[in-house]
Amino acid sequence: MTQTDIALLLADAADEVEIGTAPVQAVMRGGRRRRARRWAVAAATTMVLAGSTGATLAVTGLPGDGRQDRGTGVAAEARHVDRPHLTQLAGGTDQGRRWRVELSVWDAPRDKAEVARQLEAMRRYGIGADALPERSHLVGRTSHFASLYYGDRAGRVLLFDTADEWDRMTGKDMEFGALPLTKAGADRADRLVVGQVATTVRQVECTWEGGTSSVVRPRAAAGSPVKWFVCLGPAGKANQSARVMD
Repeated sequence: MTQTDIALLLADAADEVEIGTAPVQAVMRGGRRRRARRWAVAAATTMVLAGSTGATLAVTGLPGDGRQDRGTGVAAEARHVDRPHLTQLAGGTDQGRRWRVELSVWDAPRDKAEVARQLEAMRRYGIGADALPERSHLVGRTSHFASLYYGDRAGRVLLFDTADEWDRMTGKDMEFGALPLTKAGADRADRLVVGQVATTVRQVECTWEGGTSSVVRPRAAAGSPVKWFVCLGPAGKANQSARVMD
């Protein structure tokens, strides 16, 4: 059988395949399972995955995985496995104390020696053992962490993930989590929202208990192919929802 014969057989087979509407709910549930580990560090966190009707979860390349031309914006020569790409996503003052949420994206190690360097650098950066990636899963995979700094306290990891590919987000796709700004004290409402949206999104609205809302502009982050947004609600008011405005 020649290559031409094989090509014709493959074309005939492709013509017989029926492509139906994507099972959106099943895709969303699958997305939640895949992302469960990302929010494991933050206690009592509510995670929501939303998407446009009919959308599927596609993937795109990560910094350092050999596919930088797919929109990550990180050149191979700028790769540093022991120094993260840092972006402050949001910050301000709450009840007299300064706070900020910072994203760190770590390029994919290429071998075990680079893995050892990266894990040591992550520890120095302040990532605790409960959020550190598994050594055996780091080669060829990028890690990212969103950490909260409140007052003079050390950074607390809110969400994290290590994967060989990011989920691509388009249209009004959204993923976010809501959690308390502090672990202790009387104000334990889930009023801090951290999430991801497509790079085309310009505004996100977060709604709190009582009907008040906040509008924020998502921002691009170094090493990340999605935009990130952070909302902080009034003291004692838990988040009720978040949506892409445009």
